[in-house]
Amino acid sequence: MYMYLLSDNIDTLTGMRLVGVDGVVVHDQEAFSAKLSEVLENPEIGILLITEELSNQFPEEIRDIKLNRRLPLVVEIPDRHGSDRGADFITQYVNEAIGLKL
Repeated sequence: MYMYLLSDNIDTLTGMRLVGVDGVVVHDQEAFSAKLSEVLENPEIGILLITEELSNQFPEEIRDIKLNRRLPLVVEIPDRHGSDRGADFITQYVNEAIGLKL
């Protein structure tokens, strides 16, 4: 199994290609849906990396994959502009997951 990147900018794609991750840049609904369908049909793709900005543009499709499919695992990554999550998002995530405040 391998990783695949769906990105909204060439900089993120270039960086990921430098470490061996293939992917594509998409900007509109048509291109996104077409590439997403290709990814979902490929049983060799185990992890789908997607930029946070792109994920925010198409939340329904990403939510559907996360809730209804075992593979690929969807991982939202920040792009060159940084993350739109708060500085303590990992702590908040752990707090929600285990029910304890750290």
